[in-house]
Amino acid sequence: MGASLSNLTEGANGSGHGPGLGDIPESCVACVFMYLTPPEICNLARLNRAFRGAASSDSVWESKLPPNYHDLLDLVPPQRYQNLSKKDIFAMLSRPVPFDDGNKVVWIDRVTGRVCMSVSAKGMAITGIEDRRYWNWIPTEESRFQVVAYLQQIWWFEVDGVVKFPFPADIYTLSFRLHIGRFSKRLGRRVCNFEHTHGWDLKPMRFELSTSDGQQASYECCLDEIEHEDAYGNHKRGCWVEYKVGEFTVTDTDPVTEIRFSMKQIDCTHSKGGLCVDSVSIVPSDLKEDRRRGVWKSAKP
Repeated sequence: MGASLSNLTEGANGSGHGPGLGDIPESCVACVFMYLTPPEICNLARLNRAFRGAASSDSVWESKLPPNYHDLLDLVPPQRYQNLSKKDIFAMLSRPVPFDDGNKVVWIDRVTGRVCMSVSAKGMAITGIEDRRYWNWIPTEESRFQVVAYLQQIWWFEVDGVVKFPFPADIYTLSFRLHIGRFSKRLGRRVCNFEHTHGWDLKPMRFELSTSDGQQASYECCLDEIEHEDAYGNHKRGCWVEYKVGEFTVTDTDPVTEIRFSMKQIDCTHSKGGLCVDSVSIVPSDLKEDRRRGVWKSAKP
C-alpha cells in the first residue's frame, strides 16, 4: 500500500526502496518548516540529515522570531548573542530576559514566538510598602521573581504600575496575580495562614488599565466572596488567582506603547489585610486562552 516511514527516511541509495525523505533537498524542507511551529520543527529534525540541517537554518528561525526581537536583544549584553545562530537566539529569548533592575521580564512564547511580559510587585508603586506595620516582602519559589509583597493590614490599598515597551502588533491581556492568605512550607507541605485576612468581602477591588493611545479598561470584584464561592464549590483562598483587568491592542504604527495599570480599594471605612501581591502579566489574549485550555505544549528548540 505504501512505503513505511523508516523506508522513506532511508532514501533510494540506502535501502533500494525508491526515493525517500532523505532525498528531499534541504532548501525544500526549510520552506516547509516556515509553516510549522518550533516544537514541530524540533521533532522533525530527528528524521535525517536534511531535516536536521533545515531545522538549523537562520531563515527558518528568523521567521519564528517576533518582528521586534532586536529590541529584546537590546536588553541582553551583546557578548551573549553576537555569535549565536537565529535558532540559539530564539532559545535564549524564550527564557525570561530581565530588565529594569530585574523587576520586569520579557520572553517569547516557545510555540508561537509572540512576546510576553511580567512585572514584579517590586516594579510597582505600593502605598505604604516601606512601613513594616503594613507590608512585608516574603521570599518564595512560587513567584518567578522569588519574592512577593504581603499585606498584613491597611486602610488605603493602592498599587500602581507603568510599562513602556515596543510591543509588536497584537491584542494583549493584562492581569494581576494575587493570593489571599499567607502561605509557607511546614514539614515539606504547603500551608496557608488566614490570620490577617479580612475586609476583602466588604467592598470590591477596582482594577484599571490605560494606554498612551487612549485605550482604557476596568474591572471590579470582591476578592474574598466566601459564601458565594462555597455555593459553587470554587474557592479562591489559598490559591494564586489571576484577575483579568482588560485587553489593549497594539498596531504596527505604534513604535512604543505605554501601559498604566492599578488596583485600588481606597474606601477607608474599613481595614483590609492578608493578601499577597505577586506580579502583573501582559500576554497575547488568545495565547492566554489557549494556555488555559491546554491547547499548546511547549518544547525546547
